Amino acid sequence: MPSGLIALALGGFGIGLTEFLIAGLLPQVASSFAVSEAAAGRLISGYALSVAVGAIALTAATARLPRKHVLVGLVALFVIGNLLSAVAPNYQVMLLGRIVAALCHGSFFGIGSLVARSLVAPEKKSQAVAVMFAGLTVANVLGVPFGALVGERWGWRAAFWAVTAIGLLALAGITALVPSWAGRVQPAAEGGQATGAGAERIPPSGLAQQLRAFRSWQVWLTLVATALSYGGMFGAFSYIAYTFTEVSGFASEDVAWLLMVYGVGLVVGNLVGGRAADRDRDRALVLALLGLALTLALFGLLAESGTASVVLVFLMGVSGFASVPGMITRVTDFAHGAALAASANVSASNVGNALGAWLGGVAISAGLGYTAPLYVGAGIVLMSVAVMVVAAQRARSSQAADRVPAR
Repeated sequence: MPSGLIALALGGFGIGLTEFLIAGLLPQVASSFAVSEAAAGRLISGYALSVAVGAIALTAATARLPRKHVLVGLVALFVIGNLLSAVAPNYQVMLLGRIVAALCHGSFFGIGSLVARSLVAPEKKSQAVAVMFAGLTVANVLGVPFGALVGERWGWRAAFWAVTAIGLLALAGITALVPSWAGRVQPAAEGGQATGAGAERIPPSGLAQQLRAFRSWQVWLTLVATALSYGGMFGAFSYIAYTFTEVSGFASEDVAWLLMVYGVGLVVGNLVGGRAADRDRDRALVLALLGLALTLALFGLLAESGTASVVLVFLMGVSGFASVPGMITRVTDFAHGAALAASANVSASNVGNALGAWLGGVAISAGLGYTAPLYVGAGIVLMSVAVMVVAAQRARSSQAADRVPAR
């Protein structure tokens, strides 16, 4: 794997830390600025909303710019946002810093996935995307405990200074290690690393060209499958702490290490899913989604067992992220490399997160108990399986039609 992928993974790690560490710092931030818990919570919800908006807006605005330059600019924006948070004199500036940092999130992973896959041979494209996303999954493991530990010892501002430093390292790494042609072309040669001179198929750069990608039913089916798969997993994950403490019988202090078990599952699922998608992508996606639906349903049935809960939360992470690399390469393949489609995939996942969390909350409010979000999540993921099966069948039919010789 090229060294440029390591720089992209470091950028993903920093962005992931920014997203997750705030959860462990909310009490300190609320106390520091003398705001309510609800106001402090908007530092999380405001970030998520900005991710969904920024993914489309910034990708569209930078459609004709070289992708390496765009990535450098996005990481610079990330650094500025975290610097604002680190020095914020009041809550309003802190919120502004969170919004600025979040704007780069979706575009970075959308455009970065195209850059990552252009650095390797075609048969390794999903693995390359998985390497870039490895930074995000590791951040999921370390984000909350990192924020809580640093905040406890040196104050919450120190955590944002640390993330700012990581952003500067990623900025230097992408500038030095990612080639200038990356993302502008697709690999041509079978085997070996693609180069600028040996590549083919220039992806659409203009906004009008990129919008044409959304004429494809396959693009829309993949986006819907992405939203539903994330919605099912996040709908269950949003209330998992209540499941652990109110159903499984764990103490509240156990939740942190249980979430780390889930995070380790994300790392494993990301890497395994990338390899599987490079062998048979649609098959791997259907199996991963089926595995997630089954895991969530079993979790709901066996949540009263502490041992089963530990095993199933790990499997929930594995199956939940195993589909991510394949979904990204699938949507960009059918979009012919359009960056806007890749970023739309990130927005779709955030829309799914919001939908899943809302439906899980509705189930709890209806008095169905703290295992209800797991069953709701399983149902949502089964819808994703259905969409993915339809997409795979349509793709096979189209390929078969293309192979029929004209008379």
